[in-house]
Amino acid sequence: MGAAGGRPGFYLGLGLALASSAFIGGSFILKKKGLLRLCRRGRARAGQGGHAYLQEWLWWAGLLCMGVGEVANFAAYAFAPATLVTPLGALSVLVSAVLSSTFLNEQLNVHGKIGCVLSILGSTVMVIHAPQEEEVSSLESMAEKLKDPGFILFAVCVLVSSLLLIFVAGPRYGQSNVLVYVLVCSAIGSLSVSCVKGLGIALKELFSGKPVLKEPLGWVLLVCLVICVSVQINYLNKALDIFNTSVVTPVYYVLFTTSVMMCSAILFKEWQHMVLDNIIGTISGFLTIVSGIFLLHAFRDMPFTPDLLPLFLQQGRTDLHASWRSADRHRSCQHQPLLPSEDKGSQSAEEEEEE
Repeated sequence: MGAAGGRPGFYLGLGLALASSAFIGGSFILKKKGLLRLCRRGRARAGQGGHAYLQEWLWWAGLLCMGVGEVANFAAYAFAPATLVTPLGALSVLVSAVLSSTFLNEQLNVHGKIGCVLSILGSTVMVIHAPQEEEVSSLESMAEKLKDPGFILFAVCVLVSSLLLIFVAGPRYGQSNVLVYVLVCSAIGSLSVSCVKGLGIALKELFSGKPVLKEPLGWVLLVCLVICVSVQINYLNKALDIFNTSVVTPVYYVLFTTSVMMCSAILFKEWQHMVLDNIIGTISGFLTIVSGIFLLHAFRDMPFTPDLLPLFLQQGRTDLHASWRSADRHRSCQHQPLLPSEDKGSQSAEEEEEE
């Protein structure tokens, strides 16, 4: 817990990370409700290339919530270690799933609930075992890392694959496969996180009195961040307009986290300073999150009924119902007369007198 500000700073960073997950999870719901309102009005949908959502106040409220969440997430990195802040993004999956089942009538079955729990457990394991970054304290050191051939190759691969997804795979499979547009958001998002880290270093130097505004790297990072965020917003809206929020949010989290982990490992050389148990713990935590996301995605339309239980559990269920029925009959017998034969005889005598 190597927060720079000690224990108070650590808890402040933890609170900011939790608030970030809440705002980001809620932003998906607001954006989806805005897109649904536009669809009911017959306006051009975002999945078909329309931009009518720019005139919907609910969409702007969702964008504002996402902005507040991102700012809180950005501030959390200044107080708490990145190994704590990044995995807590899985909580936005839980927030979005619960809110979508409440406000969007998107059913969250038992598989989805188990998937949310697994995501939280996997995030906890990743918090314990996640790698530590190399210390980057100035724009000069950040510039040296950006010039690394490994990172340059990674950035070129991200840009080329994103262009192929946008112009080749998007027109063919974008309407039927959730991975197309979400992959674009995730790949570009890994570069935006690198820009955010660089801008955070620039802000620290600016507050310390250094002439950061004269450095061209800070402005380059700012322009790149604006471009990356614009691309993310555009294609995330397309994915939200076509597919359910409970599907887009977890898949986006898995792919985005994977991209950020790869980018951070290449840019900051995190994995070179890890021992074996932390490597195993980090991979295990991430695979646990992926398992939870798979339950959320693969079984979202499967209703959980007693017929899906194994045969021995179904047999136990029938025996239990039989015992309940016998118990109900036993309770009903307690209210019957103690001498039913006498009652039957008196009833027959009364019937004969009436005849």
